[in-house]
Amino acid sequence: MPEDIANNREGNAYNDQPRQMPEPEPAPPPTQPGEDAAPMAVPGPPQMPAPPQMAAAERVRLAAQRRDETDYIFNYWTALGWTILTLGIYGYYVFYQLVRRMREHNARRLELLDAATTVAWEQAGRQGLQQEMASSFERVAGHLAVLRRMTGDFREPVIWLILAIVARGITEIVAFVLLDQDLIKHSRAEAGAGHELSVIYGRLGQHVPSPEQGQVKGPDNYVGRILAAIFTLGIYMFWWFYNQMDEPNKHFTSNWAQEDELVKAVEVAS
Repeated sequence: MPEDIANNREGNAYNDQPRQMPEPEPAPPPTQPGEDAAPMAVPGPPQMPAPPQMAAAERVRLAAQRRDETDYIFNYWTALGWTILTLGIYGYYVFYQLVRRMREHNARRLELLDAATTVAWEQAGRQGLQQEMASSFERVAGHLAVLRRMTGDFREPVIWLILAIVARGITEIVAFVLLDQDLIKHSRAEAGAGHELSVIYGRLGQHVPSPEQGQVKGPDNYVGRILAAIFTLGIYMFWWFYNQMDEPNKHFTSNWAQEDELVKAVEVAS
């Protein structure tokens, strides 16, 4: 018992001692003359507003104006003459343009048809016809999806040109087969979208001629062409070059008349 009382007294004595307060942290010394102050946080640059989206009708007009940039028209005999005069060097430029123009033409036509569809959809909304014409717009979207997927195909002209320099003949045959298939796929989707837009704009009160179904190309006999190129020791390639120039030439020029009418209809509708 006395030990407990002694312990309690010691505890009370300890508790009665004043608590020591933590010493305040010393303030930072003032900046001496000639010393740079600590850098302060600098606010980031102000966020620039996003550029306004271009109107769909303007997109149609600009896409139509780019026709001369994308739809390269070949003159076979001129190209052949320059190829002979340059000992085949000009032929590489011809090959480059064959690959480039189909890629650029597809991208341009996709932009034009997509923007024309947007204009028609907006006009249908103003006339209260969107629900009635929804199926036609869905079919257009399906055709445009084909053209849009084609923009992701391996058709970089510079790379194909390098491959042609490394393995001339084989690369050109492979490219010609792919370009022919591209033209078939492109012309079918393009004609389908053009036909639906002709129906849509007709319902909106604007006349747009439907593309001619005859412009849709059929596939070549690829095996026969390859065998002909082999057995003629490459002479047949001159004819194949001619086809690769002439058939897209006809496809491009057949687009232009219908394209001009579509641009006029878009201007009126917008």
